[in-house]
Amino acid sequence: MLKAEDFFVLSDSFPFKDSFSLNQTPWDWVSKIAEVLSNYPFEPYDRSIPPGFSIKGSVYIHPSVELPSYGSIEGPCYIGKGTQLRPGIYIRGNVIVGEDCVLGNSCEFKNSIIFKGAQIPHFSYVGDSIIGENAHLGAGVICSNLRLDQRSIKICELNNEQTDTGMRKLGAIIGDRVEVGCHVVLNPGSLLLPDSVIYPSVDFKGTLDSKSIAYYQRALNHIALKNKID
Repeated sequence: MLKAEDFFVLSDSFPFKDSFSLNQTPWDWVSKIAEVLSNYPFEPYDRSIPPGFSIKGSVYIHPSVELPSYGSIEGPCYIGKGTQLRPGIYIRGNVIVGEDCVLGNSCEFKNSIIFKGAQIPHFSYVGDSIIGENAHLGAGVICSNLRLDQRSIKICELNNEQTDTGMRKLGAIIGDRVEVGCHVVLNPGSLLLPDSVIYPSVDFKGTLDSKSIAYYQRALNHIALKNKID
């Protein structure tokens, strides 16, 4: 079974490093976010807030982070050094953001971890998901986290073996340095291993191996996979 260590490297700059074991499955991490943040020693947010911006609940925002002219953050939430928050951002609880990330305009985040250097710059939804270091989501990427029939989400691993997570909500597990093209929909429980790529406008479901590419083969009307060119 795939473990968190197959997707991520926990850098020393990540303040919750000791709370997440690389020997766990990454979807175990998703279910732990609320508990980890409940034990963080939040202090009242006492910096000035732009008139069009809203902050509610327990929130830590590093002093280097500038608040945009409008948007909303609901705690608990931790935002690390050097991260960019752009206008229209909506964070609605249980979100951990590492250093030097980009959380873009009109993007929504809930119950997720975004690791150092990750970029989600435009019009995306990231719910019940984990985004690895220096991963990049193109405009309009959706991490869908709920099946249409609302049954528990199953993981399909590289050997096609299925594991029932027992979770009603689970988005995408996106490894370090993954590139996801514009307008991609990642179905609930999608797993993207490090350095993999999904071309734009793909509806993806399953597990994409490290250094592989998923793309839409229009002539055959299906999703194709190939090895990534180094």
